[in-house]
Amino acid sequence: MIFEREKQRLRVSGEVLTRERVAELMMRGKSAFDEPIWDLLCFLGEWFSDEKTVQLHTSGSTGTPKIITARKEAMMESARMTCEALGLKAGDRALLCMNLRYIGAKMVVVRALVADLELVVRAASGHPLCDVAEKICFAAIVPLQLYNMLQNDEERRRLAAIDKVIVGGGAVDAELERAVYELPNAVYSTYGMTETLSHIALRRLNGKEASSLYTPFEGIGLLLSEEETLVIDAPMLCGRLETNDRVRIHADGRFEVLGRRDNVINSGGVKIQIEEDEMLLRTVIRVPFALTSVSDVRLGQAVVLLVAGDFEEQKLDECLPKYHFPHHVWRVGKIPETGNGKIDRKACRQLAERLLKGEND
Repeated sequence: MIFEREKQRLRVSGEVLTRERVAELMMRGKSAFDEPIWDLLCFLGEWFSDEKTVQLHTSGSTGTPKIITARKEAMMESARMTCEALGLKAGDRALLCMNLRYIGAKMVVVRALVADLELVVRAASGHPLCDVAEKICFAAIVPLQLYNMLQNDEERRRLAAIDKVIVGGGAVDAELERAVYELPNAVYSTYGMTETLSHIALRRLNGKEASSLYTPFEGIGLLLSEEETLVIDAPMLCGRLETNDRVRIHADGRFEVLGRRDNVINSGGVKIQIEEDEMLLRTVIRVPFALTSVSDVRLGQAVVLLVAGDFEEQKLDECLPKYHFPHHVWRVGKIPETGNGKIDRKACRQLAERLLKGEND
């Protein structure tokens, strides 16, 4: 592992990018490069600078996006944890195919710098493997990219040939897990957030080691708050961080995620965890949808189902528990999303309130 930034280099398409080489290339200007390569050069310029920190953007999936400051030393420590957990070694080829605005993509680059990996760069798209001929050892992708790859025979073959795949930036639903299960390589779901500098735990999605439980990296401490939300103790990464995620920690140190504290709807005294009910609804709804709520005089909060497409509404009775049935089912043109493809919960609530107001006018 290489932790001295002045000694780090990045191999990309036969080019060795050092601090000096990055500065030289950036003098040519943005117009001289494809967008993903220019974005990479910009991040490397920031990384190789004398500044000890990097500015990171949160996704804003549950609130207002914000900018946080991360120490480069902590980012390298996170990179070390992932590389050691996955057995990545110098010379392995990694795929960068996500938006470098977000932590997930930035950490792919930092792992390559720390572990001396070779980087294959593609634009952040729904089909990043469509023209990748090289042997890839490691890839980090989001659930939508994984879904798209599985729909195309050639992309599915290329996906299966990647030794280690991590999927982050959003939940992997049960149907997608079933589709991944028979792949011969190792596919993992990640647990983490911008504040933890990418992930602090992995969950195997396929093969005999598949599990519903996340295994934290060595050196990561976990405990529960009084509200049963996860508290992460990671001095080398983020210090002590209380999350909004409701979890269940098992005796062996692994944990399962139940949902976000701020995604609980209290409807007439019945507490409904949005993520759990959405998982049940995926068995009968094949189009994009989201659960949210609106204010209600009688119930406090009324459950709302937003659906972008057609489905058989009568089938809701087949999958939801008693008292969880949505009080409003509204068809919408599109489910609000954040910049990196997550459901924008705040925007969903706002959309539902506008639809309710229109219904009552």
